[in-house]
Amino acid sequence: MLSDHDVSALMAARHADPFGVLGMHLQGGRLWVNALLPDGHAVDVVERSTQRLVGSLPRRGDSGVFSGALAGRSVPFDYQLRVYWHQGAGSTASSTLLDDPYAFTELLSDADAWLLAEGSHQRPYECLGAHPDTRAGIPGTRFAVWAPNAKRVSVVGNFNQWDGRRHPMRLRHGCGVWEIFLPRVARGDVYKFEILGAHDKVTLKADPYAFQSELRPGTASVVCGLPARRAMQPARAAANALGAPMSMYEVHLGSWRKADGWRWLNYRELADTLVPYARDLGFTHLELLPVSEHPFDASWGYQPLGLFSPTARFGSPEDFQYFVDAAHAAGLGVILDWVPAHFPSDAHGLADFDGTHLYEYADPKEGFHQDWNTLIYNFGRSEVRNFLIGNAFYWLERFGIDGLRVDAVASMLYRDYSRGPGQWIPNRHGGRENLEAMDFLRRLNHQIGVERPGTLMIAEESTAFPGVSRPPAPDLASGGLGFHFKWNMGWMHDALDYMQLDPVYRRHHQNLLTFGLMYAFSENFVLPLSHDEVVHGKRSLLGKMTGDPWQQFANLRTLYGLMWAYPGKKLLFMGSEFAQPTEWADADSLPWHLQDQPAHAGVQRLVHDLNRVYCAFPALHEQDVEPGGFSWIAHQDHAQSVLAFARWSRSGQCAVVVCNFTPLPRAGYRLGVPQGGAWRELINTDAAVYGGSGIGNGSLHTDAQWAHGHGQSLVLHLPPLSCLVLEPGLMPT
Repeated sequence: MLSDHDVSALMAARHADPFGVLGMHLQGGRLWVNALLPDGHAVDVVERSTQRLVGSLPRRGDSGVFSGALAGRSVPFDYQLRVYWHQGAGSTASSTLLDDPYAFTELLSDADAWLLAEGSHQRPYECLGAHPDTRAGIPGTRFAVWAPNAKRVSVVGNFNQWDGRRHPMRLRHGCGVWEIFLPRVARGDVYKFEILGAHDKVTLKADPYAFQSELRPGTASVVCGLPARRAMQPARAAANALGAPMSMYEVHLGSWRKADGWRWLNYRELADTLVPYARDLGFTHLELLPVSEHPFDASWGYQPLGLFSPTARFGSPEDFQYFVDAAHAAGLGVILDWVPAHFPSDAHGLADFDGTHLYEYADPKEGFHQDWNTLIYNFGRSEVRNFLIGNAFYWLERFGIDGLRVDAVASMLYRDYSRGPGQWIPNRHGGRENLEAMDFLRRLNHQIGVERPGTLMIAEESTAFPGVSRPPAPDLASGGLGFHFKWNMGWMHDALDYMQLDPVYRRHHQNLLTFGLMYAFSENFVLPLSHDEVVHGKRSLLGKMTGDPWQQFANLRTLYGLMWAYPGKKLLFMGSEFAQPTEWADADSLPWHLQDQPAHAGVQRLVHDLNRVYCAFPALHEQDVEPGGFSWIAHQDHAQSVLAFARWSRSGQCAVVVCNFTPLPRAGYRLGVPQGGAWRELINTDAAVYGGSGIGNGSLHTDAQWAHGHGQSLVLHLPPLSCLVLEPGLMPT
């Protein structure tokens, strides 16, 4: 029998063990049923198999607690509750036949509970969160959430009037997880967790493991089943190999194109428009700015709170899966920007989740990002590492994502990142490195490498931290961080700085273009011309170029020619492929009408041809990350601002690249080449079809005259502000 204290605690939603008192219990040889049903008027117990009335449960005073012993029953049985609800004056009472959530036993297996407690559950999303399920033949949803310091956790939602008294959860003390199975709660139902925290404050929290979320300004989670697991296909793994051509089209889904001039395209519309557009331009991969649910549009997804939810801005998880499948069917890989470095402090999110600093470092000198006003994950906590690594596996395995570009890695690696003296806490050795973050990244990349070979892991890391794309030691305690690639921010800054110089002064700064080869193979690099370079007053790529309008376009075409020929994989932000003249505006569509203007159409055609040539010729991609893939021909012609180099395949095939960074054409330029015989232009960025002057070279043939260390040489016409890519022999048809 329930005590008065039990009744009071249940009605106040402060009972320490609701499963210990609610439901069916054998006590003193009698079978008792206790139910908490605020707004209930009367409650009967019905035998499930026969639907016969077994007994009625008297109300305890004026509370919403009903409790009674069942006459003649001493053996537990399957039952239901027929609840008669309060009605207005003169109304006929209505009744509902309910399955009792407190009739179900523990949900987490012992193995899952052990692994969660240990922080080593590789796929925690399979047991935490909300999962449609069937228990004892009854459909419903099982809920589980990690909140070890909470005093009470309840599931609230549209199915229980958001009343935290109705469905308090069971605490699994060994792992700090609260769980409950709610019959008849189905896909599409919205919910949150109501948490009585460690310091007696009640908060409403979205599910950290929600697989679907409401569209902002809503912040609730949505019951949604897991997508089916998807294997890494051999063709996709091959396309992600170090020696494969990779040309990535970086996209912000909300502003790539607008429908009807104002609304977002949904995932399915993007599958039908963005995918064929990127494919037809010859890109090999789409790289999407973060698609995890985020409350603020203008964060572009870089302040996510629903780490497991594809943003509802563009549709459902099923719609996002359709988009990924369409990309794969078109031969495109899909890379997601992924943000484990920080999270916003919105009240419905992870901050102070159970009344304590559960996910974040407690000390703001460790746990608060001054640049972004966000919180930093506690990388030293095994459960937090487990949450993040599990999320990575979720996107890779459940949606078939080809890779993750990990955002803001530098901010993770250094405890003094953007902090002055006295504003940061040294590591245990007194240093500035965040040893816990390094350990997390090594474990992340190691586990993905073992479990999901063929996946791309790419770091946005802006410092000279050593070994970012090198493997860790076998014990994961030292060595590299284990990424496959790192963004080459040094090359990007140097190249853009050079291209913004008036050509008169470039002769004095040629080192900006040559210095990068001093470290080009110290890491596996991606060459990024990303969204960060075309916002916040930095101007568009075209706007950065020096000179009159003709020279601006020619400079941009030359930059693209250099980038596609230079060692490293390629990344270009949307709009740059047709020389968008204005900065990217995240609230607006790209200016697609510019495609009809010859100069912009010419740049777009050049990007297409650069992609085609880059993919078709192994010399331009096969050794992107190997020193044997590159050799200088002419790097000291400062006076004429000419650079020339060779690219090599593993079989010894070569391509020669020559750039003229002045607006002066140079006739009769003798260039030594590593192979005698016939040569042809594969790419001439000054070709008339691209909007250039049309100066170029027809059939070429070497003669036996020494130049640049080679016994064979070519005499070339170097167009103004141009990049030539030459191939020995005839161009394949």
